[in-house]
Amino acid sequence: MENIEISDALGETADLLELQHANPFRVRAYRNAARTVGTLTRPLAEMVAEQEDLTELPTIGEDLAGYITEMVRTGHFPLLEEVREELPPALPELMRLAGVGPKRAMRFYEELGVDSVAKLERALEQGKVQKLPGFGARSAERLKQAIADYRKHTARYKLSEADQLVQPLLEYMRRAPGLAEVEVVGSYRRRRETIGDIDLLAVGEKAAEIMAHFTAYPAALRVESAGPTRGSLVLRQGLRVDLRILPHRSYGAALHYFTGSKLHNIAVRKLGIEHGLRISEYGIFRVEKPAKSGRGKNAGKRIGGAREEEVFRAVGMAWVPPELREDQDEVEAALQDTLPTLVALGDIRGDLQAHTLWSDGENSVEEMARAALERGYQYLAITDHSRAVRVARGLDPKRLEAQWKEIERARDKVAGIHILKGMEVDILHDGSLDLPDTYLERLDLVIVSVHTRMQMTRAQATERIIRGISHPSVHILAHPTGRIINEREGYPLDLEAVLSAAKEHGVAVELNAQPNRLDLNDVQVRRARELGVRVAIDTDSHSTQTLHFMSYGVDQARRGWLEKRDVLNCMTWNQLEKWLKRRRG
Repeated sequence: MENIEISDALGETADLLELQHANPFRVRAYRNAARTVGTLTRPLAEMVAEQEDLTELPTIGEDLAGYITEMVRTGHFPLLEEVREELPPALPELMRLAGVGPKRAMRFYEELGVDSVAKLERALEQGKVQKLPGFGARSAERLKQAIADYRKHTARYKLSEADQLVQPLLEYMRRAPGLAEVEVVGSYRRRRETIGDIDLLAVGEKAAEIMAHFTAYPAALRVESAGPTRGSLVLRQGLRVDLRILPHRSYGAALHYFTGSKLHNIAVRKLGIEHGLRISEYGIFRVEKPAKSGRGKNAGKRIGGAREEEVFRAVGMAWVPPELREDQDEVEAALQDTLPTLVALGDIRGDLQAHTLWSDGENSVEEMARAALERGYQYLAITDHSRAVRVARGLDPKRLEAQWKEIERARDKVAGIHILKGMEVDILHDGSLDLPDTYLERLDLVIVSVHTRMQMTRAQATERIIRGISHPSVHILAHPTGRIINEREGYPLDLEAVLSAAKEHGVAVELNAQPNRLDLNDVQVRRARELGVRVAIDTDSHSTQTLHFMSYGVDQARRGWLEKRDVLNCMTWNQLEKWLKRRRG
């Protein structure tokens, strides 16, 4: 089993145990373990094969280590199978709706006989949910929106989920006999935040053997098709994978064609026609006149196609990074040689949002600092929650002062990295901040965000955030829209007005690199750049394990056309220190 499968199994076990009113500590143990496994960068199968001690992983005790080892070796988790039999099989589906936890799910089941999203939808249409004590018209509308959001996103996988499934598949495919090249193309190569399916492109002279190897993939649930050069299978997690095998001479053209996007390809093909060329997945061909219907693989004289760069060169374009191929002015920029020099992971100098044991994190200040130092960072901001976020054990002023003492001790112990005294301060419903000014002024870094009372009108949400970021102590607005990918759209917001206010007040906006957030999205990131608003790419890490999420933030930043100069935490420590003081001044 892959890490994502083990994480899902542990998470589902936690959900089902909670539905059974099991001991809360036991439920939390499974949920924490699911989170730990979901953020690992190494395959658990590899760790088990090398007989490593899994109890050294955060939140993994002896029992859970044994269960994980069993799943790796057998592909089964008897405890999960046991609790599944004791509850309606579709009930956990209800808990995937925003705002529906175990208590509500059980209430819908016990009082209305609802055990699936479809049945809940019917109960809403019939007015049954609205009649339950504690529910009403507003609750019903929120549930309807949650169902709509769920339906919209259930067929798509977050990029981080796709990564966990794709990387083992690539390692397997590279062992295929006769294989010369294999690449994942499509929206995955463009690093879109969600993926519908996976497209694989392979090059090799032994197509039959490559296809046989592909269809024998152990993690496949079923094989959909297997032709001479095209095949398809579905993984156990439900993700569809399509394979296309081509000869060497077509590899570059096919890489461009299957990477997409569709609109980008159309624009490039039109340019090809203007140059008397036919560009397809098979190559680049010189023709005397455009093909009437586009039929024929080899219409005209072949002039290239083995390398992707040849496609762009043929039409007078600079090579376009895959992340930009969305027909959003990249063709024009490539023709004029004005494409941005996109930010890279190696440009990041620090992380400006990290949580510790003081609120809802899993590691100490010192542990987080050492992990950041190992990544080569010059600085790390400790930004635990303020008191309004009670579920996260947010800090009041007294506990904040105690935390500062620990940060001072960590500064003495961990040489080579600057540890900033920061806080993620909630913007309250009226736009005021959840910390007295006397404390805000003593922080090195103030990040503000919204976590509570999120049911607002567009005008209310906009006014609330603009008032919050207008405070002179604020440096960064965190996860500005509040969206959770595949779960909720976020609160209504006039983002243009918020970005304009951020520019006016010299406040940076965060690109939250958590794979379930990636907030701002790519279009919004680009708009921030156009307005001259600095962007902070932060992991919002709650453990040392999740500091590696920075790569997802960088992917999103690249899709938003960001350069190194646009990103706050690409500054050196000296540059950042000056920026923080200038902002406060």
